[in-house]
Amino acid sequence: MKHVVLIVLGLVLLWPTPLFAGPVEWVEVPQTQAGQQWWDRGSVRLGNDGMRTVLSRFTPAVADDEPPRAGSLYVMQIDCAQQLYRDKQVNGLPRFRAEWQPAGSDGLIDSVINAVCSAPLPS
Repeated sequence: MKHVVLIVLGLVLLWPTPLFAGPVEWVEVPQTQAGQQWWDRGSVRLGNDGMRTVLSRFTPAVADDEPPRAGSLYVMQIDCAQQLYRDKQVNGLPRFRAEWQPAGSDGLIDSVINAVCSAPLPS
């Protein structure tokens, strides 16, 4: 029992601080056939590991005769030097074992990586 309490306490103390305190400033990247994606300029942070994190949202494209589909919110971690990303949270749910991925042929992710990596960091 003592070990469980220590583990829970450790997770609470080491849990990353919220990224989003304040107004959201969504920046849309060029739309693709997959849909639309935005990133929040005010949420860009540089972690101790040198990686950037950002809040982003994605809305999938729909055909003209389809009803709109719900979008998703992501907390992305970005390795600017290697042009890799991983989704640390999806719709508020943590992804503890998220693996690094290249953008590949995903124009939306590629645009978000380029924009976030060139964005000025808050002072």
